[in-house]
Amino acid sequence: MSRRYLLHIVCVVAAFFLMLFPLSCSWNQEQKDQEFSNTPYGNFMALWTIMDERYCFFDLKQEKLGVDWNEVRDRYAASISDNISDRALFEVLCKMIGELRDGHVNLTSSYDYGRNWSWKTDYPANYSRDLREKYLGKNYIIGGNGYYHRILDDNIGYLVVESFESFISSGRINVMFNNMSLCNGLIIDIRDNGGGDLRAAEFLASHFTEKTVTVSYYCYKSGPGHNDFSRLYSNELSPASEDLRWIKPVVLLTNRGCFSSANDFAFTMKALDNVTLLGDTTGGGGGLPMSSELPNGWVVRFSSAPTFDADTCHVEFGVAPDIRTDMKDEDILSGKDTYIEEARKFINDKLVNP
Repeated sequence: MSRRYLLHIVCVVAAFFLMLFPLSCSWNQEQKDQEFSNTPYGNFMALWTIMDERYCFFDLKQEKLGVDWNEVRDRYAASISDNISDRALFEVLCKMIGELRDGHVNLTSSYDYGRNWSWKTDYPANYSRDLREKYLGKNYIIGGNGYYHRILDDNIGYLVVESFESFISSGRINVMFNNMSLCNGLIIDIRDNGGGDLRAAEFLASHFTEKTVTVSYYCYKSGPGHNDFSRLYSNELSPASEDLRWIKPVVLLTNRGCFSSANDFAFTMKALDNVTLLGDTTGGGGGLPMSSELPNGWVVRFSSAPTFDADTCHVEFGVAPDIRTDMKDEDILSGKDTYIEEARKFINDKLVNP
């Protein structure tokens, strides 16, 4: 069982005990008595309080974005009235939690999915699916759901990982590494990978190290206060025990579309000696998501436990590359992917100057 999966179990238990804590609010008793009734105001205060007591990034969001959660409450409360429609209430609540600009913060109703995807949409795409398909060609090998690879004409392996929703099996990893065993290096393209299962990302990463490495740290909420956290725990990545492992140079391609467990994969791989990140900062998503329900049945998802990289830095706002690169218009017009071409040059240069 991975340490990050264990964290999920720990957070579920911690969340249960947090539910037993009395709800805190500085407003008067008449307002408190209405907080969690199935009324517009009750649902508003239920959402605000769930976030207030269980969301894990308030200090970080105030520091980086200027978000004052009490000020947010007061500002959006002015829009709540007894006769507000469900649709209008949903819009107000989505805008309120959208202030946090967190891709793991969502509100779900029967008719919509509230989200703020500015972590991706406010930045250059630095990705072309058409160009990716050109580099893969027609005879690429499908190693699993969302895992594709081939050997480029300069003897460099190219692996696309579209998503971590599915595992790639040990057997298929062994086949893939055997197919590319004579390659000079490997390019792994996770651009626009929106995440999936943390265990799938960790399992793939375990095939790129021959020693146990501390790749990240985590903690969990220990109480309802914004600063109520456990101590930091280390997360170590151990080599895949019985599988082939890749120890030649690796270049990992990242853009703002890399989120959640793809963000996790990026900082995990960055901690390994033979891996270089090239491209743009990832989209982030450094909090373990959990869910709760409002009185009217709407479901709120939120970041409940922060993750830190090997240097104990927050990864909520993304993982910076070792080599910063943008897609060039002239390359795109000539049918070239700047990221892939820069990665090939980097690997080929290492052959000359190891």
